[in-house]
Amino acid sequence: MAVAEVERKPGTRRLDAAMQSLRAGVRAVSDYVRDAEGETLGEALIQIREAGIDPLEAAFVTGVRRFDKSAEYKADGALSLTAWLRWKCKLSGGAAMERVEIARQLEKLPQTGAAFANGDVGYQHVAVLARTAENVGAAVVRKEEGTLLQAAQTMDPGQFTTVAKNFEHRVDAAGALAEANRAYERRYFHIGEPQDGLVRVDGLLDAEGGATLRTALEPFMKPVKDDARNYGQRSVDALMELCRQGSGSRRDGAGPRPQLIIRASLDTLAGIKGAPAGELEGGGTVPAETVQRYACDSAISRITGQSELEHELNHASRTLPASTRRALEARDRHCVFPGCARPVVWCDGHHLVWWTRGGATALPNLALLCRPHHRMVHEEGWSLRRLGAGWRAAPPGKIPMRLITRRE
Repeated sequence: MAVAEVERKPGTRRLDAAMQSLRAGVRAVSDYVRDAEGETLGEALIQIREAGIDPLEAAFVTGVRRFDKSAEYKADGALSLTAWLRWKCKLSGGAAMERVEIARQLEKLPQTGAAFANGDVGYQHVAVLARTAENVGAAVVRKEEGTLLQAAQTMDPGQFTTVAKNFEHRVDAAGALAEANRAYERRYFHIGEPQDGLVRVDGLLDAEGGATLRTALEPFMKPVKDDARNYGQRSVDALMELCRQGSGSRRDGAGPRPQLIIRASLDTLAGIKGAPAGELEGGGTVPAETVQRYACDSAISRITGQSELEHELNHASRTLPASTRRALEARDRHCVFPGCARPVVWCDGHHLVWWTRGGATALPNLALLCRPHHRMVHEEGWSLRRLGAGWRAAPPGKIPMRLITRRE
C-alpha cells in the first residue's frame, strides 16, 4: 500500500525543532526545581522569570502584534484577536485583552519593546507602561520613555505603577481625575445571606477606600503568640474588631482617627497644572482634587515642595479645630447638600473657598457635607454656596441639569 506523505512547510519544521528544544529545557528546569533547596532554589526561581517567562512573554507579544496585523485569526472563525486568544491560548478575557493592548502599544514605544526583548524590564512593568500609553497617548510617553524605563528597572511593578500614575497626572490631570471618578463609580460592597453558617462578602474599593480600610485594619492584624490563623482569617477578625470598637474618635474631630496618610506637593495642594498626583501611603495615587478635599478637614503634619521638605510641624495641626467643628455641627446639624440629611458623624467640614486656596477656617466659610457630597464638590466639579437661610448646589457647567436649592 502506498502511503502519501504530506510535506511539512519549512516554517513548521523550524517551529517543531524550537518547541522540542523548549520542552526539553522546561523538563530540565522542572527536574532541577524539584531537587533544589534553599539559596539555589531561590536563584532558580529568579532565572525562570528572567530567562524563561519574561522573554517568552516578549516573544508572545511580538507574535500577537504580527498576528493582529495579518488578521489570520478570522480564518478560525474568531470575531476578534482577543476572542481567538481566549479560545486557542486558554487565556482569560482580561489576560487576552491586556496582551493585545501591550502588543499594539509597544509598536509605538520602541525603547520599551527593546528593553522587554532584552530582559531589562519584566512583563508587569511593560503592562503598566502600555496602560499609561493608552491613557495619555504613546507620543507623550515617548518623550519620557527613557526616564520611565530607568525607574522600571529599579522598582517592583507596584512601586512603578505609582511612578506611572504620577506621570499621567502631570501630563493630563483631567484624564487622571476622570479615571479616578470612573473607578469610584465602580465601587460596591455586598453582604450575602447566611448559608451553612457563613456569609459571603465581596466588593470593589477605589484606591482611596482601599487605603483607608487597609490602614484602619492594620492595628488589629498582628498575629498573637502561637497564632494558628492564616492571613485571611486575621483580616476578617481585624474587620470585626474594627466594627466593634469603631474609630474611637470624638464627633468634634479632636479624638484619634484611623489615619489615611497622603503625601502631596505644594503644587498638588494648590492645583497647579503639571503637579504630580497625591500618593497614598498604603499604595496607589489619588488626583489633586482628592488631596484638596482631604485638606478641608484633616490633620496636616507635613507640606512638601517640589523636591525637598519645606515645612515640618512638630505636632500635626488640624485644618478644622475641634471648637470650630462643634460650632459647625450646632449650626448645620447634618449634611447641607439639598435633599440630604446624613448625620454629622458621616460629615466633613467643607471650606466653601477651599482651604488650599486660602479660604478661612471660620463658620461663614464652612459647611457640613457628607463624604459622597464632599467628593462631588471636589472631584466632580459641583459648586455649593449659601443662599440666604439655605444652600444652593449647582452641577458642573457641562452637565445640563437644574440647580438644586435647599431651605433650612
